[in-house]
Amino acid sequence: MDETIAVLHRDGELILVSTPIGNLGDMSRRAVETLQSVDLILCEDTRTSARLLREYGIHTRTRPLHDHNEDRQIPALLDALDAGQRIAVISDAGTPLMSDPGYRLVRAVVAAGGHVTAVPGPNAAVMALTLSGLPPHPFMFSGFLPPREAARREVLARLHAAECAGLSATLIWHEAPHRLAEMLATLADVMGGDRHAAVARELTKRFEEVRRGTVAELAAHYAENPARGEITVVLGPPLHDDSTATDLDTQLREALRTLSVKDAAALVAGITSLPRRTVYARALELARGPQGS
Repeated sequence: MDETIAVLHRDGELILVSTPIGNLGDMSRRAVETLQSVDLILCEDTRTSARLLREYGIHTRTRPLHDHNEDRQIPALLDALDAGQRIAVISDAGTPLMSDPGYRLVRAVVAAGGHVTAVPGPNAAVMALTLSGLPPHPFMFSGFLPPREAARREVLARLHAAECAGLSATLIWHEAPHRLAEMLATLADVMGGDRHAAVARELTKRFEEVRRGTVAELAAHYAENPARGEITVVLGPPLHDDSTATDLDTQLREALRTLSVKDAAALVAGITSLPRRTVYARALELARGPQGS
């Protein structure tokens, strides 16, 4: 697609506009003025956005932009921008592109030399991070984990393997309420039940709640008390005494002194409970010499 895009040469502008994550009072004056003045508002769901637009007397034309139609929309939207139109993108709540549609459109506009800007505002992941009591930086936001247990466990295992190789950051995910207890149980099993964490629920809304504790404590609580509403999970960095987060390379190097790469990886994978193929990939890197270490 990028190869066929002509460079945009007019005054068109794509604007990413952040909207409230719950409390409509968090809509900024600049966001309102922008949405009133643009030629078109692209909404994740026009029905969801209608209430917000009515609340602020915004009558601008809207059109849906979601995962199932984004690619099809891009050529016409590029033509509109090339003709000088100003187009806003909003999601159902919060900052566009953060677990929401719009990335492919932004990438296409950038590739075509167009102008992209943003009106900053509410973001559930950042708000949960600041309320969690956990280290605010570095942090890594990963959207939603896979809904199925096997895939979720694999993603978490890869993250834990990265921690074993030196990653130390506060991790953030969104989660559906009906999957929260199961997700926390998997988190405790793979990343460690003693890790400090927080579950932020219904941020900016009437029943806002931030529950803090170890992953094991939170998993036990939500197994007995099903959650409701919009949820963000924040996991603190590895504990200093988490041996698997510090000793993977040490254990692999020791094993490689007497074992083949395959056997060393199998042995260390069993010790650390990390995925065998992840450990094998690291063992290969170490076996290759200085460039792998």
